[in-house]
Amino acid sequence: MRATIGEAKQPRVLVVDDTEEIRTMLRTILESGQYLVTTAATVGEALHFIATESFDVLLCDLHMPGAGDGFTVVSAMRHTNPEAITLVLTGYPALKEAMDAILLQADEILVKPLAATTLLGLIHEKLQKHEARKMSNTERVAAILERDTLATISDWLARVERESELTSLPLSREQRTGHLPKLLQELVHRLRVPRDLGTKSVSEGAVQHGKVRHSQNYSVPMIVEESRILQVSIFQTLQNNLSTVDFSLLLTDVMTIADEVDSQLKQTIMSFMAQPTENALVA
Repeated sequence: MRATIGEAKQPRVLVVDDTEEIRTMLRTILESGQYLVTTAATVGEALHFIATESFDVLLCDLHMPGAGDGFTVVSAMRHTNPEAITLVLTGYPALKEAMDAILLQADEILVKPLAATTLLGLIHEKLQKHEARKMSNTERVAAILERDTLATISDWLARVERESELTSLPLSREQRTGHLPKLLQELVHRLRVPRDLGTKSVSEGAVQHGKVRHSQNYSVPMIVEESRILQVSIFQTLQNNLSTVDFSLLLTDVMTIADEVDSQLKQTIMSFMAQPTENALVA
């Protein structure tokens, strides 16, 4: 796990170089910049660390002895931890073909020797830009569902229209989907104002939905099937936005979605069952 200074996380750096003096020097420089440093002397050692630990930055010598080289280490980091910033050290700037090749995977080539202030400044700048880019490109599940409400409803309706049980009742689009904007709005609110999963609140949308479906001659199994399809459509919307979704809270949000949709379903059925039947009205 990453250590912290106060509330700030210390970025973790993996330094890979076969020369002990260089590893020691880089460790001293990076630790002076408040980075947590792990060093590896061989490609095999580096691959082990990459496979078993998480890093924010890779600083690797391009020319490593034995099996594999800097290319191998960078490729492994890109595959295992694509969010990490990869910086490659080389003492041979004239090898342009090697530079061009490694740049396809590395964030930048650094030519040795490199001043300590230059190295620290470069890593700090790239981490700042990387974090800003991550923050600007990520969205909470609530924001995605709110933005794509119409797309979710369209997906839901397309799935419903493939179910003969549900289409046995001839309804207009508005009659079929009229309840969804309110239910999705309540779901978005629940995601933004979390509460314990065991704590339930009244869903006005679900209560009204039960009354409407009763007047439309639905059955309880039909209501349950519509709710199942709603969850599928919600998760399809998230699937369509995986490139921007905030994964740090995704599992919690998914649990909240399942809990809220099930709670809405229960309230819909209770409202549905509470409606008087025609026979009761006649009596």
